[in-house]
Amino acid sequence: MAHVPARQRRAHWREALSRTFGAVDISVAREVNSGAIRTAPLGRLQVTTVDGDPLEARRTPRLIAQGDEEQYVVVKLLSKGRGRIEQDTRDLALRQGEVFLYDMARPVRLILPDRFRTKSLVIPRQVLGLSESDLRHITASPMGSDTALGGLLATCLDRLADEAGTYRAHTGESIARNVVDILTVLADERLGRIPTGTPSGDAALLLRIRAFIGRHLPDPDLTPRTIARAHHISVRYLHKLFEREDTTVSRWIQSRRLEACLRDLGGRDNTGLTIAAVAHRWGFTSAAHFSRVFRAAYGMSPSEWRDVPRPDETETEPSWPN
Repeated sequence: MAHVPARQRRAHWREALSRTFGAVDISVAREVNSGAIRTAPLGRLQVTTVDGDPLEARRTPRLIAQGDEEQYVVVKLLSKGRGRIEQDTRDLALRQGEVFLYDMARPVRLILPDRFRTKSLVIPRQVLGLSESDLRHITASPMGSDTALGGLLATCLDRLADEAGTYRAHTGESIARNVVDILTVLADERLGRIPTGTPSGDAALLLRIRAFIGRHLPDPDLTPRTIARAHHISVRYLHKLFEREDTTVSRWIQSRRLEACLRDLGGRDNTGLTIAAVAHRWGFTSAAHFSRVFRAAYGMSPSEWRDVPRPDETETEPSWPN
């Protein structure tokens, strides 16, 4: 913000924060010395890093009624500074390294009294898959940064925010999906859905395995045996982990590959690629087999999906809250 004259910095910073936070009443210090906002889209999600001077942000019922951000949930890492978050009758003091969540559909107050850095993932509530009642139980609550799963969540979110702009689209989406998966597991633990006898270490291991699969989808030799060997577990134990999710390892791999092919076949940047080339890019060794499983999954052939008319103009991203 060095290019902005000193007398204009406060107004400039409030305007920039308002565009990022959405319909939020923001108070900042009288003197603003510096600040930076970095955002990157990850499919339907958005990752945002904010560095700035002290502020207070309030989302009131009046502002909620005016805006359209109520469909979003924000998971945020306070990577520098301290703060306080208030929502759903809870008032949480925040330490550096703390991860917390708030729901844009209800009033919230965030206070950052020192110079700070936050790293946020903005998630459409339907992607998170938690009910309104479930969300009310985990907002403005510590996400266990000192536990194995909470630490994994903080690490993933930290890395995602720092490197989001360098990822290929499918890689960023894969990592963002892992953040959502970890958050869902933590929510299930908080809500008592994971039995006491089930170690959260298994949930963390499963998340690491899913991330490994996401990174190695193009490899046609990706098999349960290679996955188990890479994680120093038996193939039998690997299958047991996926049985708890009501799926199989092979079915999970195929679903992720089909999703990647669906994106590529619908993307304007890949119109020069043949369907067989897209299939091979994502680990399918047989174009005929790919066409069969694609039709079974989506109800149309790959060529029919590619020929679906799409808008000439790229859709404008919504104004994401931070």
